[in-house]
Amino acid sequence: GGSVKAGKMPEGEKMRQCKQEEEQQQKEEKQEGLIEFYSSYQELFQFFCSNTTIHGAIRLVCSKKNKMKTAFWSVLFFLTFGLMYWQFGILYREYFSYPVNLNLNLNSDRLTFPAVTLCTLNPYRYSAIRKQLDKLDQITQQTLLDLYDYNMSLPRSDWSTLSTQRRSSRSLLHHVQRHPLQRQKRDNLVNLPENSPSVDKNDWKIGFVLCSENNECFHQAYSSGVDAVREWYSFHYINILAQVPDAKALDESNFENFIYACRFNEATCDKANYTHFHHPLYGNCYTFNDNSSSVWTSSMPGVNNGLSLVVRTEQNDFIPLLSTVTGARVMVHDQDEPAFMDDGGFNVRPGIETSISMRKEMTVRLGGSYSDCTEDGSDVPVQNLYSTRYTEQVCIRSCFQLNMVERCGCAYYFYPLPDGAEYCDYTKHTAWGYCYYKLLAEFKADALGCFRKCRKPCKMTEYQLSAGYSRWPSAVSEDWVFHVLSQQNKYNITSKRNGVAKVNIYFEEWNYKTNGESPAFTVVTLLSQLGNQWSLWFGSSVLSVMELVELVLDFIALTFILAFRWFRSRRKLSPPGRPPNSQDNAAFQDEAPALSAPHRFTVEAVVTTLPSYNSLEPRGPSRDGEVGHE
Repeated sequence: GGSVKAGKMPEGEKMRQCKQEEEQQQKEEKQEGLIEFYSSYQELFQFFCSNTTIHGAIRLVCSKKNKMKTAFWSVLFFLTFGLMYWQFGILYREYFSYPVNLNLNLNSDRLTFPAVTLCTLNPYRYSAIRKQLDKLDQITQQTLLDLYDYNMSLPRSDWSTLSTQRRSSRSLLHHVQRHPLQRQKRDNLVNLPENSPSVDKNDWKIGFVLCSENNECFHQAYSSGVDAVREWYSFHYINILAQVPDAKALDESNFENFIYACRFNEATCDKANYTHFHHPLYGNCYTFNDNSSSVWTSSMPGVNNGLSLVVRTEQNDFIPLLSTVTGARVMVHDQDEPAFMDDGGFNVRPGIETSISMRKEMTVRLGGSYSDCTEDGSDVPVQNLYSTRYTEQVCIRSCFQLNMVERCGCAYYFYPLPDGAEYCDYTKHTAWGYCYYKLLAEFKADALGCFRKCRKPCKMTEYQLSAGYSRWPSAVSEDWVFHVLSQQNKYNITSKRNGVAKVNIYFEEWNYKTNGESPAFTVVTLLSQLGNQWSLWFGSSVLSVMELVELVLDFIALTFILAFRWFRSRRKLSPPGRPPNSQDNAAFQDEAPALSAPHRFTVEAVVTTLPSYNSLEPRGPSRDGEVGHE
C-alpha cells in the first residue's frame, strides 16, 4: 500500500473553515458558562491530579509515559493514603473512648467542720428487753460450759421477777434450742453430749445450723470460737430486739455519763450540738455537728481549733458477749451522710489521748459518656431507704435490704425498714436466718447485682485521717485529773487507767485538695490531630480536603450520567418486543467510545468537555492534510 498527499486547499476555503471553527468554539464557550463536566473517568482523574493542591498527585500525570514511575507513584500515593487513614482510625478510637485529664487544685478557705460520731462500743441493756437478755445469758452460760468447760459469771439481776416472764422465757428457750451452738468436724455437724470424751479442739469448728421451712439446712461454721459465740449470740439478740415495737426509738442514754467534757474551738459544747441514736452492736452513739443546729466552721488549723472530747470507756451494765473490746468508736463523715461505723470507724483506746488530724479531699467526676457516675442517684435502679443523700454504701445497703424483703419476707434489723415491711423475728418468720445467710453469700458474690447497680456519685467529699497516740493522763498528773473528774462528773471507777480516754479531732491545714476531671480529647482536639496527620502525609489544608470531596462527588455524578446513557442506548439498540442479549452487549461495547465523544455528550447533557492540557499531553502530528490508504 502507499499514501498520497491531498492537494492544498484554496485560501478562501481555508479562511471560511477557520471562521466556522471559531464560531463553533464561541458557541461552546457560551455553553460552558453554567455547567462544565467531564466525558470520562480518565478526564476527571487527569484534571484532578493536574490541579489539586495535594502533594504527589501531579506525579501520577507527569510520569504517565513511564509505566515504572507511574506504578511507583501510584503505590506510594495510595500507601500514604492508607497510612493516614490508619492514623485517623487510631484518633477516632481514642476520641470515642472518652479519656479524661485529672486536674488537681489546692484551695485555701474556711473549712466546714465535718460530722463526728462517737459510740460507746457497748450495747446497752434496755429495760424493755432486760429479762429476755438475762435468759439468753443463762443459755449462753450453759453452752460455754458444755463446749469449753467455762463457767461464765453473769451480771447480777433480780431473778425473782423472772416468774412474770415465764412464757417469753420458754419461747426464747425453744427458739434457741432450734438453733444451738455446736461443734463441727469436717463436713459433719455433731452434737456433743454432756459426758462426751475430750477431743482435739484443733480438729473442730464451732457453728450453728439454720434450716428452711423445707428442712434444707445451712451450716454456719467458724474457725474461731470467739467469732462463733459472738455471731450466735448476735443472731438471737437481733431477734429479741425485733420483738420490741420501736426498739430503735428507745432512748435511755445518759450523755453526761459517757461524755465527760466537750469543746470545739475552745468553746463548750451543749446538747444542741449533738444527736443520739442506738446501734445494735456499738451501743449508744452521739453525732456532733450533724446539721441539727448551726454547722461548725474551723477558723484555723491545729489541735486547739477542733473538737476535743473526754469520754468514759468503762463497761458497766452492758452486754459483754456482743462487745469484746474496751474503748470507744469514732467516725468522721459529711453532715448529709449516715454513719456506717463498720466501714469508716476506728477504735479509741482507753487511757490514751488520740489526736486525729484531717485533710479534706473532694472528687468531682465527669458524668455522661466519660464515666458511669450518678449525680444524685435518681438514675440508679435502687430505692434509697435512708433519709440522707445518695452514696455508694447507702445504695448497696438499700439494695440488700430490698432483696431481703423480697426473698425472705422480712427486713434485716441493721438496715432501714422499707414501707409495708417488718423486721425479721423467728417467732413470726421461723426460717429467716437460713434465708438471710444464704442471701448474704449471694450478696458477697455479687449474684444480686448490687455492686453493679450502685454507681459512684459524681461528687464526693472524703477526709484523710492520720492519728497520733500518747498516754493520758500522764503518771504525774493522773491524780489531780481523776480527782477533778470525780468531783465534777461523779467519776467513781475502780480501774481509773482503763476508764477514760481523750479524743482530739482537727484540721491539719487550711488547704484542701480538689480532684477534678476534664475531657482529654474534645472535638477541637480531634480536628487539630486530624489536620496534623493530613499535613504530615500530604502537606495539605482544609481546602485540599474539599478538593477530595469534590472529586468523590464528581465521580458519583459521572457514574450516574454514564449509567443513564448506557441504559438509554441499550433501549435504542434493542428491537421492540425482544429483550437485550449478548449480541446487544457486544454492540454496546463497540458503541461505547462513540458515546463518550465530546459532541454527543454536549448535546444530551448540555455540558462540554474541558480543554486538553498541552503542557502535559504533547500534541501529535497534524492529520488535517493527510489521507491514508493501502
